[in-house]
Amino acid sequence: MFPVQNKVLQELLDGNKRFLAGSSQQSSQGSLVKLKEFAQAGQSPKAIVLCCSDSRAPVEMIFDQDIGDLFVIRVAGNIVAPSLIGSVEFAAATYGTSLVLVMGHTQCGAVTATLNHIQNFQVPTSENIHDIVSRIKPHVYTIAQHTEIDFEQKVHRAIEANVRASVSQLSSSSRMIEALVFQKQMAIFGGILDLATGQFKILES
Repeated sequence: MFPVQNKVLQELLDGNKRFLAGSSQQSSQGSLVKLKEFAQAGQSPKAIVLCCSDSRAPVEMIFDQDIGDLFVIRVAGNIVAPSLIGSVEFAAATYGTSLVLVMGHTQCGAVTATLNHIQNFQVPTSENIHDIVSRIKPHVYTIAQHTEIDFEQKVHRAIEANVRASVSQLSSSSRMIEALVFQKQMAIFGGILDLATGQFKILES
């Protein structure tokens, strides 16, 4: 349905396989040359990645991509907020980037904090952190109420639910993005990075 976007997505998945195999192709020398070229010619990223700010999830490294390949938007909990939607719109409108990937990850601190806020009434340490928690909370509240699973399982399910929610919000919170998706000029996928292995998996729609 989305041949161009699927091709780019496959390139990222293949890059992740190389990363896992210890056969990444990128080099600092080649990256420096590209940086100088892009400084003069401008950028043309192949994909937009909305992901968490966690230091253990370096996007270019995980997908074995180089300078200029990815337009990365990082925010705790890979949440969707107006400025982040605007960043996606900017990349789509300015560079014609047509693949958006929402990448969550295991052991997400923002999601864990949200579950603790719901279950244990832990108060976020600042108003700004509370804003992040409040954006995640509606998508994981039901999961937090489950009594038949332990906290670790709740975190796992909540991380997946949060990624799916971000994909849904991106698809419906912007007239520009909604039109691009409808016209098959943009595709939005979600997936989870396993911090214990480095493997990235796409979530089935």
